[in-house]
Amino acid sequence: MNISMVGRQVELTDTIKQQIEASIDSLSKFNLDIISVRAIASGEEKKGHKGKGVSIEFSINLPNKNTIVIKQRDDDLYAAIDVAANRAQKALRRHHDRIRDHKKEGINGAKAASKDIDMSSEKEAVEDEIVPHELELYKPQEVQDILENLKETGKQFEIFNDIDGKTRVLYKRNDGRFGLY
Repeated sequence: MNISMVGRQVELTDTIKQQIEASIDSLSKFNLDIISVRAIASGEEKKGHKGKGVSIEFSINLPNKNTIVIKQRDDDLYAAIDVAANRAQKALRRHHDRIRDHKKEGINGAKAASKDIDMSSEKEAVEDEIVPHELELYKPQEVQDILENLKETGKQFEIFNDIDGKTRVLYKRNDGRFGLY
């Protein structure tokens, strides 16, 4: 990675250069094969104000991508470098995630993958699936009570224990009458 630092109306001291290099080195953690980074620090006089401000600009060149340009203005050059580095990291993270997460599969790849799946067997597997259900058996009940409950709820059948302790099923038949098993 090529790194170039330019100071316009600002003297780049060793500590400023180290700060810029450290922030540029933090950009390499995304493994994007950065071609070059150009950092331009410039001093500006604010119009209508007595004080001076500074700005930092990072131009990051990536392969197969346009240049990413981050500009940050502040009163303190060190603060501007930190904020610009954070913004550059955020932009590179977004670019990295876009590359890694959004790989597009071509139509031929999708067709080849679908040939390996037998849709009829998949459909049968879903249709034959048995869903277990835990029965709730209560105290022994009268058949008449269960019949009234079945008429009120609109259920197709009811499983219960009768007075003799036998497990029974009261069900609605197709002709509208009820059966007892």
